[in-house]
Amino acid sequence: MTSHVFKQQVKEFMAKVIARNPGEVEFHQAVEEVVSSLVPYIEEHPKYKEAKILERVVEPERVILFRVPWVDDKGEIQVNKGYRIEMNSAIGPYKGGLRFHPTVNLGILKFLAFEQVFKNSLTTLPMGGGKGGSDFDPKGKSDMEVMRFCQSFMTELFRHIGPDTDVPAGDIGVGGREIGFLFGQYKRLRNEFTGVLTGKGIEWGGSLIRPEATGYGQVYFAEEMLKTRGDSMKGKTCAVSGSGNVAQFCTEKATGMGAKVVTLSDSNGFIYDPAGIDKEKLEWIKWLKNVKRGRISEYTGKFGGEYLEGKRPWGIKCDVALPSATQNEVNEEDAKTLISNGCFVVSEGANMPSTPAAIDVYLSSKILYGPGKAANAGGVATSGLEMSQNSLRYSWSREEVDSKLHNIMKNIHAVCVKFGKEEDGFINYFKGANIGGFVKVAEAMLAQGVV
Repeated sequence: MTSHVFKQQVKEFMAKVIARNPGEVEFHQAVEEVVSSLVPYIEEHPKYKEAKILERVVEPERVILFRVPWVDDKGEIQVNKGYRIEMNSAIGPYKGGLRFHPTVNLGILKFLAFEQVFKNSLTTLPMGGGKGGSDFDPKGKSDMEVMRFCQSFMTELFRHIGPDTDVPAGDIGVGGREIGFLFGQYKRLRNEFTGVLTGKGIEWGGSLIRPEATGYGQVYFAEEMLKTRGDSMKGKTCAVSGSGNVAQFCTEKATGMGAKVVTLSDSNGFIYDPAGIDKEKLEWIKWLKNVKRGRISEYTGKFGGEYLEGKRPWGIKCDVALPSATQNEVNEEDAKTLISNGCFVVSEGANMPSTPAAIDVYLSSKILYGPGKAANAGGVATSGLEMSQNSLRYSWSREEVDSKLHNIMKNIHAVCVKFGKEEDGFINYFKGANIGGFVKVAEAMLAQGVV
């Protein structure tokens, strides 16, 4: 079949998806990105077409919507929306984070849950895909307000989750504090201590390396891509976006591997430090963002450099771009600017941080592009390792977990190469991640019948 026929099939499929899920633009984008890679592959493997695997995999197994009433410090009742999308359980219990942010809506969570299915499949661990959260904003709230909200949220969610059913984790707005409050309420309601949430504190069932895992894995994946060209992270100049958990540990691992990180950002703008963000500077940033909960602009007052308000870091000259903030933060013009400035590696720590037009620029330029579902799978992989430790009632050392994480990222890279290597030798990681993640889920769905 010609590419024109494939494009027409994608267009017809997407028309049905959009009609069934109106207004959910992020979900439409995520589905189209995957389907565009899968349609040619499915034509070569008609068993998936006959069993309507694509039609089934884009439909959540279960969508849970609920209200979350809570009382603020002034004694006033507030009401938020709560969600859990249980997308696909073909290869294991639903697994995916909870996001607390004002932008949370059904379309965003369905996109994240859909991506999670393939990401979890790529880890080689037995985990299905899910996602959830609320339009609650933890910023500016007291610890007591956050606790009351989390307790109300879990009072509804607890009946839908469990260590063999659905295991949520953290995401944007849900860190160690929130996981603690959620777990405490689950334990109170169920009268049991189980591995129902990941990202827990080390003292009560958490895994070493879990906070670091997404950022570490993102850099491990970049290193594996560079190895295919006989290169490494050593000596590379890196532009990193974000300044939260993923960005912090991405910076830590890149610096530890001999690279120089020159940017970090938040929603107001970004800092540029041509001298590099070394270990001492990074420790201060961790305090600024995790303890003080301040703005990244404060960095320049202490360490110098430049702060560019209202801008993103993709205009800075770099070898490696590490988008670690949020979806669609790199557009077509940003991608062109990166490449014209000499960037030849993009490894995504955020979920879907590049727009479809930006991805087209990466692929046509034949740079090393690691899509989020592969490059940022280290976080959920280590959540899976935390689940294993909880089941064993055991805790592995930091070195053991980091070694397992590193091996998982190498395995994910190998799967992407297997399904993404093209005739001219170019490795299309975008295609490789989509097909590699799909095949395992599809085979499980075929084996389990029409469910």
